[in-house]
Amino acid sequence: MTALTLPPMPRLIVEPAVRNALEEDLGRAGDITSDYVVPENTRAQARIAARATGVVSGLDAARAAFRMVDPDLLIGIEKRDGDLIEPGDAICHLDGKARSILTGERVALNFLGHMSGIASAAKSMTDLISHTKAKVTCTRKTTPGLRAFEKHAVRSGGGANHRFGLDDGLLIKDNHIAVAGGVTAAITAARSQAGHMVKIECEVDTLDQLREALDAGAEAILLDNMSPDMLAEAVAINAGRATLEASGGITSDTIKAVAESGVDLISVGWLTHSAPSLDLGLDIDFGD
Repeated sequence: MTALTLPPMPRLIVEPAVRNALEEDLGRAGDITSDYVVPENTRAQARIAARATGVVSGLDAARAAFRMVDPDLLIGIEKRDGDLIEPGDAICHLDGKARSILTGERVALNFLGHMSGIASAAKSMTDLISHTKAKVTCTRKTTPGLRAFEKHAVRSGGGANHRFGLDDGLLIKDNHIAVAGGVTAAITAARSQAGHMVKIECEVDTLDQLREALDAGAEAILLDNMSPDMLAEAVAINAGRATLEASGGITSDTIKAVAESGVDLISVGWLTHSAPSLDLGLDIDFGD
């Protein structure tokens, strides 16, 4: 079953990261186990299959890993990023040199398992609030070097992306406010230099700060560590003027009440920094 359709990840992003992972794994001498144990011309067929229920993500990276190891490998994709899978479901099939399949296996599974785990976690959270208008979004709490992959995985699970980096979104945090001398001063300074297409989001801890941020012209406001009742009051004060984002230690046990407060976005950092990998495996069948 396909939950949604996502465009492929850009090769310019995928290939350098996958190449680095292969170089890390192969080191200076290559896959000496496969080279010493498996005859060079032995061919095999294999499949990557689910061993747990979840959502697929990371097929672009897995395919790149196998193709970099051996461009002649035949790769048959059975699922797409965003597909729901059950134990035993085939995700892709491989046909070619056994050595090549074995050499690319771990890097491919590392990307697939990690990204599918994030996608599965994102779907579980979005399902919990599907009766509300709120959207689950990720944060910049990502694995260094893998942010684009992890944010793609969040989208695979039906979540939304926050800014990708410090350069594509203006978010005034509590430390910015402290240095600038207050909410109004920080927002005013940001607006004086931001381009006309750049929205300003400001983090607030209190309802008084919320009122000040609204009066200063913030277009989005991050409501940090507020209870559901306080969030509902913030929604009433806002009256639709700015996009409201709830943040701060939100879990599967608390997200429903947060969403029902009426906020627009719910940012969940653990989706990218702590979601467990989805259990996937490669089963190989040696041919002639």
